[in-house]
Amino acid sequence: MKDTLKLGLSFETTLKSEPKHSAMTYGSGLVDVFSTPAMVAFMEQTSNELLNEHIDSSETSVGIEICVKHLKATPIGDIITCKAQIIEIYKNKITFSVEAYDSRGKIGEGTHKRAVVNKEQFLKSII
Repeated sequence: MKDTLKLGLSFETTLKSEPKHSAMTYGSGLVDVFSTPAMVAFMEQTSNELLNEHIDSSETSVGIEICVKHLKATPIGDIITCKAQIIEIYKNKITFSVEAYDSRGKIGEGTHKRAVVNKEQFLKSII
């Protein structure tokens, strides 16, 4: 990990919700709304993008924990914004506060934890 990795660092990104993000597509529901699995994946992606700026090229990060609440439904076609902020660094484990918003307000919140690992060693360990 680089010396630039610090508490309080944050990153924000957006996506337009599409049919591929729907609860019906994921099989997690029978309505055509932005799904919980898609929101969780977007939170992980946003956290990962933040962390990638601050780890060495020989390293990667893997998601190891997520605890989120999906607060409101979002129609397909709406713009989703996700914010991730580093709230804890313990050895190689980084904890993020994550929030998701649509055009009407907050739709999700929680925490996500990632472990920074050596890419080569990690890949060898799973074979």
